[in-house]
Amino acid sequence: MPPLYSMTQAADFPIEEYEARLERLHKAMKSAKMDAILLTTEAEVRYFTGFRTLFWLSPTRPWFLVIPANAAPIAIIPEIGTHVMASTWVSDIRTFSSPHENDDGVSLLVDVLKDKPRIGLLMGRETTLRMPLNDFMVLKDSLPASEWTDATAAVQSLRMIKSEREIALLSQICSIASGSFERAASFLHRGQTLKEVFRAFKIDLLASGADDVPYLVGGAGPGGYNDVISPPSDRPLTDGNVLMLDTGATLNGYFCDFDRNYTVGPASDATHKAYATLHRAIDAALDMARPGVTCADLFMVMANAIGGSKSDVGRFGHGLGMQLTEAPSLIDFDRTILKEGMVLTLEPSMAISDGKIMVHEENIVIRDGSPELLTRRAPTEIPILV
Repeated sequence: MPPLYSMTQAADFPIEEYEARLERLHKAMKSAKMDAILLTTEAEVRYFTGFRTLFWLSPTRPWFLVIPANAAPIAIIPEIGTHVMASTWVSDIRTFSSPHENDDGVSLLVDVLKDKPRIGLLMGRETTLRMPLNDFMVLKDSLPASEWTDATAAVQSLRMIKSEREIALLSQICSIASGSFERAASFLHRGQTLKEVFRAFKIDLLASGADDVPYLVGGAGPGGYNDVISPPSDRPLTDGNVLMLDTGATLNGYFCDFDRNYTVGPASDATHKAYATLHRAIDAALDMARPGVTCADLFMVMANAIGGSKSDVGRFGHGLGMQLTEAPSLIDFDRTILKEGMVLTLEPSMAISDGKIMVHEENIVIRDGSPELLTRRAPTEIPILV
């Protein structure tokens, strides 16, 4: 039997990485009795092919990957992506002119899927259909004999478990960002506007080796901040402010995702108490995070450490990898069992007073035994900016 795979070198990982991913998916497809899976979103296409480009930021063109049972992936993509896809390990590349007046790849999809009785598609939590709904309806109508089934569990269960190559990249970007946070007191100070703070922090991340900083949020205010997703303002830092920065910097398309808190001048007793409480919540999670524990268990141990299970932000962490947030969620209803190789954020949060909150976050790998910290742990006392 001829080999299923092209022997071209993919950009980010050796071919064996993608072969292993495909083999695991084929086993999951066999168990679920799927004849093919259609993937339409950036992370999944990249996961199985190595195809990495910022062109996904444009909503104009759809991109497709079909993975047949027991066969190599078939890329069905706009012609503009041919060269990049050809640099991956994928050898079966079918292209279409896009944007097209009435056929953005749908006829090519029909041709590939017409003999597949049972087709998987991501339909569950944390998934999207990145193609026009009208085109998808045409595709379904053109395949009247095919049954569509939810492939979310099959794909997400694979992506939750990171290979050692993936973990090495995640460790590197977490180390880069840890260094920037540790140096922050040398370039952040009273009187800077939040816009200047964000700009200085991004510059340090990039100068330290991050490829990009697609995500940087935070807040600052007297005794705490009001939310954790705001863009920066022109308001300057003043004494008594608590500043939080939360970054998702990337390296070869893999994210870190963690934050650090600072105080401008001496911190109040309430700030010290909240910071220490969240630090203890992380300690409790690190003590519990072992294979066999559920995400709900991990959520509850952090909730109990801060004095209750209610969380206005909904969860106390999530998966991490090629996306800033991935499945699973550390929340009371997620019964996903932790397994060795999962990369997670631990992100407890709590109210301080008068609508003010504080959040603390670290990144870990689940190991056989104690988890491995990818981030360098935040200090036990909140750092002071002067």
